[in-house]
Amino acid sequence: MKLIIAIVQDEDSGKLMTSLMNEGFSVTKLATTGGFLKAGNTTLLIGVDMDKLEQAMSIIEKTCKSRKQISTAPSPVPNSSGGYLPYPVEVVVGGATVFVMDVDQFKKF
Repeated sequence: MKLIIAIVQDEDSGKLMTSLMNEGFSVTKLATTGGFLKAGNTTLLIGVDMDKLEQAMSIIEKTCKSRKQISTAPSPVPNSSGGYLPYPVEVVVGGATVFVMDVDQFKKF
């Protein structure tokens, strides 16, 4: 048995959970926060048998596509009042960060 830990953007989490559950996977959702953009993301815990691993990974890959988004970043140069003016910057968001781990034992009570 394997444990998939998938960290996905909040925007993708609902569709991904629905897709996984429609295919018979059990999913546990944890609300988490990313460090770079301080944006919300979701960590999904998915227990799978070895023969279902590739199917689950395929669903994650199809559902969680990266895309570009405009965000604001503070200017590196202070303005005349001593503050920093935000300016738009294009960043890549979405996609998924996935870890697959071996599970020695699984019990459900």
